[in-house]
Amino acid sequence: MVVHLREAEVTQAPTARRMFSFWLPMLATWQMMAIEGPLLAAVIARLADATFNLAAYGIAFSLALMVEAPIIMMMMASTALVQDRTSYLRLRNFTITLNIIITVLMIVLILPAIFPALSERLLGLPEQVARLTHVAVLLLLPWPAAIGFRRFYQGLLIRANLTRRIAWGTVLRLIVMSSTALLLALFTKLPGAAVGAAALSMGVIAEAIASRVMVHHTIRILLSTEGDPEGTPNYRGIWSFYYPLAMTSTLALGVHPLIVFFLGQSRMSLESLAVMPVVNSLVFIFRSFGLSFQEVALASFGNKREYFRPVRNFATGLGFAATAGIALIAFTPLATLWFRDISGLDAGLASFAIPPVQLLVLMPATSVLLAVQRAVLVSNRRTVSITQATILEVVLIFLVLFVSIVLFDAVGAIAAALAVLLGRLGANAFLTHPVRRILTGRFAGNATLKREEAHAP
Repeated sequence: MVVHLREAEVTQAPTARRMFSFWLPMLATWQMMAIEGPLLAAVIARLADATFNLAAYGIAFSLALMVEAPIIMMMMASTALVQDRTSYLRLRNFTITLNIIITVLMIVLILPAIFPALSERLLGLPEQVARLTHVAVLLLLPWPAAIGFRRFYQGLLIRANLTRRIAWGTVLRLIVMSSTALLLALFTKLPGAAVGAAALSMGVIAEAIASRVMVHHTIRILLSTEGDPEGTPNYRGIWSFYYPLAMTSTLALGVHPLIVFFLGQSRMSLESLAVMPVVNSLVFIFRSFGLSFQEVALASFGNKREYFRPVRNFATGLGFAATAGIALIAFTPLATLWFRDISGLDAGLASFAIPPVQLLVLMPATSVLLAVQRAVLVSNRRTVSITQATILEVVLIFLVLFVSIVLFDAVGAIAAALAVLLGRLGANAFLTHPVRRILTGRFAGNATLKREEAHAP
């Protein structure tokens, strides 16, 4: 997504202090979202049949992410395209249509005639895990559409330089989610997977409503602004702009069900399915350092990327700090404290979770690197390379999972961690060449990008 800085900030060289001040609120938002996973996992782990319910919740969440994937880039679209009444109404209608499509897809997914074939035959889940997963996916039905509306309105807030309101919306989401989880855990007999799914849906719905309320004044201004009809993209133009973004997110998030499939076929499959959501939640806390930095990098480069060097230096320090943070947990007794005492895993699962997280200690650094690489490419409108890198990452993950699990009968959690790391390193390596060409001035765009720009407002 694109963040517009004040004119004074654009024309001055970005110091480390200025970038840190700009980055910190963005990190806070991502960190609050990162807390959701460990919090819900801790609640589920303390309820009955924790292993089955942790596995079911992780699978349901992965399936919901797959359905949600096409809508997740709506924040970038609304930030880039909405300028006036016509563009707002067209993109709002586009968002509604896309939300309807993904909700129908979610409904089809949970039909009794379809879900058993997906969960038991395709994914190979035990019957109890499949049943719990079905209930959890049902409770997540409103989640993808709520995400779509939330990100559409948040893009408008970014465009209006009201990013602090996004952080407040995330605070509300966290409060509603945690309150719902605790109330359901204490006063109902719902299984843990259902508690986690219901809490997640309630939190995102609350955040979507709050985002709509907070953007009300901005929408009034947009509705009173008449733009240039020639410069406003029609629905075909919106689709041409959005399709590559949707493909990138769909490929990136679609890898989660792929991993679940291979985990279900692996050695120690139930334990792997149970601990991977907890492992991923911990890694995500430190990956958010990079996920929150892309906007900062993009806004700090300058109009001609003349400030790339200070941005690169700041990113280098950020990558080291994030990696050191997760390594401090993964390779010390803090790992047992985190997985057993904080996340609530029993002693066996806590020990089982440590090797995968040790394999993933480089993921935060790769996320920071990817953020800088994507920012460079987006600043040059070279988004095709981003999609190509994502395709490569998914292919590498599939190949590593296939070789390690199908051919060598590896433990699922170990194979998954190795596959995710090697896939990301492959994507980083692939993007090195186009980024270097842009920074050295040897790439000037192509016909596809020029056609895309013709649709831009």
